[in-house]
Amino acid sequence: MDNLKDTGAGKTAGSQVSLQSLEHLTREIPELAPALEEIEARWPKEEYSPELLAHKFSAFVKKNMEPEEALSLLIQAAAELTRKEAPDWEYIAAYLLLVHFRINLREEDKKHGIGSFYDRLRYLTRENLYGSYIMEYYSREELEEAGGLIDEKRDLLFNYAGLDLLLSRYVIRSRQNIPLESPQEMFLGISLHLAMKEQKDRMKWVKRFYDMLSTLKVTMATPTLSNARKPYHQLSSCFIDTVPDSLDGIYRSIDSFAKVSKFGGGMGLYFGKVRASGSSIRGFKGAAGGVIRWIKLANDTAVAVDQLGVRQGAVAVYLDVWHKDLPEFLALRTNNGDDRMKAHDVFPAVCYPDLFWRLADEAIDSDWYLMCPHEILAATGYALEDYYGQEWEKRYWDCVKDERIPKRVLPIKDIIRLILKSAVETGTPFTFNRDTVNRANPNRHRGMIYCSNLCTEIAQNMSPVEALEQRIETVDGETVVVTVTKPGDFVVCNLASLSLGKINVSDRSELTFLVRCAVRALDNVIDLNFFPVPYAKINNLRYRPVGLGVSGYHHMLAKNGISWESEEHLAIADRVFEWINYAAIEASCDYAEEKGCYEYFPGSGWQTGSYFEMRGYCSDEWRRLREKAAAVGLRNGWLIAAAPTSSTSMISGTTAGLDPIMNRFYLEEKKNGLVPRVAPELTPSTYWRYKNAHYIDQKWSLRAAGIRQRHIDQAQSINLYITNNYTLRQVLELYLLAWKSGVKTIYYIRSKSLEIEECEVCSS
Repeated sequence: MDNLKDTGAGKTAGSQVSLQSLEHLTREIPELAPALEEIEARWPKEEYSPELLAHKFSAFVKKNMEPEEALSLLIQAAAELTRKEAPDWEYIAAYLLLVHFRINLREEDKKHGIGSFYDRLRYLTRENLYGSYIMEYYSREELEEAGGLIDEKRDLLFNYAGLDLLLSRYVIRSRQNIPLESPQEMFLGISLHLAMKEQKDRMKWVKRFYDMLSTLKVTMATPTLSNARKPYHQLSSCFIDTVPDSLDGIYRSIDSFAKVSKFGGGMGLYFGKVRASGSSIRGFKGAAGGVIRWIKLANDTAVAVDQLGVRQGAVAVYLDVWHKDLPEFLALRTNNGDDRMKAHDVFPAVCYPDLFWRLADEAIDSDWYLMCPHEILAATGYALEDYYGQEWEKRYWDCVKDERIPKRVLPIKDIIRLILKSAVETGTPFTFNRDTVNRANPNRHRGMIYCSNLCTEIAQNMSPVEALEQRIETVDGETVVVTVTKPGDFVVCNLASLSLGKINVSDRSELTFLVRCAVRALDNVIDLNFFPVPYAKINNLRYRPVGLGVSGYHHMLAKNGISWESEEHLAIADRVFEWINYAAIEASCDYAEEKGCYEYFPGSGWQTGSYFEMRGYCSDEWRRLREKAAAVGLRNGWLIAAAPTSSTSMISGTTAGLDPIMNRFYLEEKKNGLVPRVAPELTPSTYWRYKNAHYIDQKWSLRAAGIRQRHIDQAQSINLYITNNYTLRQVLELYLLAWKSGVKTIYYIRSKSLEIEECEVCSS
């Protein structure tokens, strides 16, 4: 780096001292000098001058510092130089962090005799940090061939925040917390796992999976990134269970949640079948304690099963808007009232039929009737929650008229007030529009969808696990008790995301290729997964559901010069998501032709064509695909679900999920220093395209969500952003617009003054 040695005219005494400090460090760490020269060549502009780095570094320098500590401070200096006018310092900081990491990894490799990728796999497998299955499935020749795929230059695609996160949480570490693989080796290890059971062209798929991951164009869900290649390979993010109305059933659901949480999964629990407070138990009136007691049990389980101390468990609890315990449910997380009725660590969500929103829109002063599902079942012989649409509405009014069924009557406007008060105060309840979801369900011939998952993007058939009998048997001379259960539909979904900001979305061929690779990888996850509960495995193999989503949505708009509040936004959303959907369905058809279709394909909307009819897919291109689907089947029962992607979007250096950004630039305080967070590809031209989420007219967000929903067979994790200036009426209008636009779910209401907990479980 020539400028380091330039102490001639024009240099102040201070800058000379600063440069000398940096030059001294390059002598202590020889690997640093070529890195600094490369930085200077890549970023020649004045705002990235070596003098600026040297000057900032000199402020951190202390006497008698160890070289490693000094290098860490140099990295921090580069990170803190990041600003709106010079955003690329976050990439310079990442480059320096990479130098530091590689030096340490090289030292570890010397200790353990690691000289190649194959050596690393042998060592990690021997230490039980890698699953033995990789070495068992692949020959030495194949693994050495795989090692040749590694492209270290792709490490330069990371920004500082992304690389720091990846190195601290995702690469394999020793039991002493020392990193033992590089980012590229991590991506390759994941790819080897995902392609492991491919019967044909296996190394071709290894390369494709590696390329899509290492170029940061596709990200797998956090559990997949973390656990693929490891001994305990729980690869799924999202689970959903239907809680039965029985003591054994409730505790079975809580037990399942604990096991899911133990292995890093998030959970959605539907409590709509559980009897309300004051209902009867075995004919004894007023004996039931209601759903709040059981939700508190889920709350305590979330806190107790803390995922190896990394984070506490996470669970969303869903209840129908007509359930008798609704008012208490809506107060679960608020700060006023009886604390014995609170559950601050769960995430409440409400399931709404069309009727509720229609009355809220047209007759807000009308009454709404809250009833107990058990009392309805006892009086009528049917479960009201098992229906949707017109049939549900007819039975609801029948129940209202039935004098045998006790009611709790509140005006619609009072219920809405409770909902909105909770939403503004706590960000919850989440919203699940059950009629919209079930009408659009391509597998409605096989069941109902009662609720969604923790992040509201999953919409799949559900039914409770049912205990059939307990019997005493003798096994190997020992007396054992065998419990026989009917598995029901215990939902699990496997997630990945297309990083739209990293992809040329005008190039349909590139988008199609990446979709096909991602769907293949997700389908493989189903067969490779370690399932924390057996019910999840059974259901996953029956439906083979996957959830391909997106990140970098705002990034995509900004880099293409499109404002959020524009018709151009709606047009590109429609085009891109239609292409994604078409490619995903086509890929699933091709994979079904190769490997077989999912068990419940016969009679589905995919086979009958109703899926295509409902969405107005009537072009020649779509007609041909419809005919192909009917002829060969689909490999996967569901294909598209847009998750929040908080942490994985950070790794890929793009915007989170479908959300607009909240800040173009800020410095995030971490325990080891400040971490710059910059809107991706921030330039004078993109600056004004990155409008703050809270100042965007949310109607544009909902209109776009409605357009995207046509192409998404499951749901989307959509946040609404409001300021303190919003009235409750204005917030209600957003809910109504979402419903009218065909939006299936709403995640958080993010008030400008409200701190919201980010979901890391479902990030993909």
